[in-house]
Amino acid sequence: MSNTALHTQLIKSEAKRLGFLSCGISKAEFLEQEAPRLEKWLNQNMQGQMSYMENHFDKRLDPTKLVEGSKSVISLLLNYFPSETQKDPDAPKISKYAYGQDYHHVIKHKLKQLQEFISENIGEVHGRAFVDSAPVLDKAWAAKSGLGWIGKNSNLLTQKVGSYYFIAELIVDLELEYDTPVTDHCGTCTACIDACPTQAIVDPYVVDGSKCISYFTIELKEEIPSDYRGKFDNWMFGCDVCQDVCPWNRFSKPHNEPLFNPKPDILEMTKKDWEEITQEVFSKVFQKSAVKRTKFSGLSRNIQFLK
Repeated sequence: MSNTALHTQLIKSEAKRLGFLSCGISKAEFLEQEAPRLEKWLNQNMQGQMSYMENHFDKRLDPTKLVEGSKSVISLLLNYFPSETQKDPDAPKISKYAYGQDYHHVIKHKLKQLQEFISENIGEVHGRAFVDSAPVLDKAWAAKSGLGWIGKNSNLLTQKVGSYYFIAELIVDLELEYDTPVTDHCGTCTACIDACPTQAIVDPYVVDGSKCISYFTIELKEEIPSDYRGKFDNWMFGCDVCQDVCPWNRFSKPHNEPLFNPKPDILEMTKKDWEEITQEVFSKVFQKSAVKRTKFSGLSRNIQFLK
């Protein structure tokens, strides 16, 4: 077995041991197909007020500009599908990914362990870990690495496990064996397009970020436009509609990451509890949660908007 094959095998088996759902590897090179797509999306202002999407255009498309001398992009998936959801059917809803501890910290820790493993077992390898917080097109790299295809709702979809997982990367200056992309299995299905409460999926495979419920409830810092009143399907943080209706998510299995287990309060709180939430309760319930990003004022604004 060549060194390249051995290194690839070592990394993939360690990723599995660390609890990642899957690991795929692609060559660190310019994303030719993504460039015109991203440019068009930005030109149509589909990023809304997410101005950070306009920054570092070249870095988003070329990993060698993020990590000098990089040769491989290691893409990793981590399952977050919960075994139970909020109890009160009338309570404002939180996206499933935010039930447990903030995924950025959980995944960063695992990536650090993987980096240490590579250094100890392969040698001096330079690289950087990325979890949804840098100019990296996560879904494009995961698709290029054969971990799934990008569906009509613009999420990465995988036949055996659906789409309830986080995507992260290690970009390294190590030559590895590269995986090949899988084929698209959306077929003629339009479930996500038909179900989107705000018609944010403007074309198959194109989501207008500025119309998405996740954008309104997390990214938008000002008042939510009144034309969207009554169209939020009771979501107060994020939105899972296009994933919930996707036929491939019939195959989702609950995660086994203890840090993603929800605080009981999140599942037990009633509609009345949420409507009367105080800063003190918010701080307690969302202590290490991604929901902290909206702050108490943002979540209160969202809950009021649903009334």
